[in-house]
Amino acid sequence: MARFDKLAVLNKIGETGMVPVFYHKDAEVAKKVIKACYEGGVRAFEFTNRGDFAHEVFAECVKYAAKECPELALGIGSVVDAPTAALYIQLGACFVVGPLFNPDIVAVCNRRLIPYCPGCGTVSEIGKAQEMGCDLCKVFPGDVYGPAFVKGLMAPCPWSKIMVTGGVSPTEENISGWIKAGVYCVGMGSKLFPSDRVQAEDWQYVTDKCREALGYVSSARSK
Repeated sequence: MARFDKLAVLNKIGETGMVPVFYHKDAEVAKKVIKACYEGGVRAFEFTNRGDFAHEVFAECVKYAAKECPELALGIGSVVDAPTAALYIQLGACFVVGPLFNPDIVAVCNRRLIPYCPGCGTVSEIGKAQEMGCDLCKVFPGDVYGPAFVKGLMAPCPWSKIMVTGGVSPTEENISGWIKAGVYCVGMGSKLFPSDRVQAEDWQYVTDKCREALGYVSSARSK
């Protein structure tokens, strides 16, 4: 069961404005990355369903986060079908993210009041997802659409809450561009966790990068 309800999760995502996106087959590495991000100010973290037995790694991370990162909402990403969503919800996922929009996932998540953030590529697709109860929609891949797409969407649909993932980097220019375009939050993966830094177990680098990125979000929102 999710440790936080739907409103609490959406508030955590919105207040911080940045969600790390990460996968690793080794649960111990994943735990250390999660902890490093938490210490950097992160309060919503997306573990991606990318590899074999990813659900087993996720289960360990959920138990770890409950003790070591008490205010962290741990969600699952790369979910494309309802059975997978149900599996991870049973393991304690606080939110579900996908690269595409699958209406079958909506019913599973809504029944348990779990936020479902589907990947969308058109204004009509975002509108349909919102109609079905998706409070937060993901523009993916972000580097294909760019901030101009989000800005154009927000003009006629200012109520929209948009997460952008893909093409987001921990630089002031990049993050500021997305925030000023009107996104609710950004999702950031490989550029926040360079493989060489993870391999070297440089967790302080991860903590510092998260703190830096969250600072850029806050700064852009205040202007």
